[in-house]
Amino acid sequence: MSFYSILGGLSVILGPIMRMIYGLVSNYGIAIILFTLLIRVVSFPLALHSQKTMAKQSVFMPMVQEIQKKYRNDPQRQNEELARLQQDYGYNPTGGCLPQLLNMLILFGVIEVIYYPLQYILGIAKESLKVAAAGLGISNYIYTSETAIVKAVQAGTAMTGLTDAEVQSIANFNMDFFGVNLCEQPFFGLTPLLIFPVLACVSMIFTNVITMKASGQQLEGSMKYMPWMMSIFFAFICFQLPVAFSLYYTVSNLLMLGQTLICKKIYDPEEFKKQYAEELAAKKKEMKKRKTVTITDQKTGEQVTKEVGANELAKLRLEKARELDKAKYADERTTRLDAKPVEPEQPAEEKPAEQPEASQDKPQK
Repeated sequence: MSFYSILGGLSVILGPIMRMIYGLVSNYGIAIILFTLLIRVVSFPLALHSQKTMAKQSVFMPMVQEIQKKYRNDPQRQNEELARLQQDYGYNPTGGCLPQLLNMLILFGVIEVIYYPLQYILGIAKESLKVAAAGLGISNYIYTSETAIVKAVQAGTAMTGLTDAEVQSIANFNMDFFGVNLCEQPFFGLTPLLIFPVLACVSMIFTNVITMKASGQQLEGSMKYMPWMMSIFFAFICFQLPVAFSLYYTVSNLLMLGQTLICKKIYDPEEFKKQYAEELAAKKKEMKKRKTVTITDQKTGEQVTKEVGANELAKLRLEKARELDKAKYADERTTRLDAKPVEPEQPAEEKPAEQPEASQDKPQK
């Protein structure tokens, strides 16, 4: 299974939904618009959660940057301080990854359905379409293969690998959208086809700018140019694929813009950042407070009272927990059952005391 197949895995769920919508409206362009609208409505809670997470992460960012700058020459200490930031204040560097991952999976699932309308909307088997594409002399692995089959069938070209019923369903497949055939590929020229990629690029730039401001994010360094670079990249993609993709992306961008403005109305990131910054400041102040505890002096064994900070208190609690565990499990087996028993050392054999040698002199009579 290819990497792209894994990313587009949600097409198994999204495909039947697109087929149902097309069955109701009998127009590919309108089906794309309704399908994209439905996806945005369903993913709205995810977008709201993602905006909240990004606002929370932006509060921690100055603390993270301070640690990285202070210990830039000591990676081990830097990791220790970042781990302490997570433990003490609940900082989660991967907190915004899951919503973004789900959004990406949804996006690739939708694109997969748009790329292969005959497979997901008309329900024609992939193997049959592969044979039909080979009969036309085109590869089944390019994204324009199915739209090329649609154009060939509607032009009256004889097809191989498809049944009469499948050819008839392709011939009746309505891909006309206000006089534009969504199978066509746009090119640089004064034609109605040029409108779709231009709208896709303009809507993407406008949506990126508004979304960044509304979500309270601030890109620094080379990241400032990322939205513009992505827009140029997608402009190139739009001219490589049928205009159906440009239509989908334009509608998706406009709906995302509306979704962002609604999220800001319900949940303003700037207000949350201010609220969480106050909570974080109060927590830091509480962490700095020193508490009085009674401990046993290791040297004298006497009970002494001292003031400790939050980190030292946590260390003392850990040591106490270890002592309690050690006392609790003192009588339990500490060696593995399958370990070889240790042979006790045998005492060294004692040599018999040496007898004094008999005298050479014979006793006198």
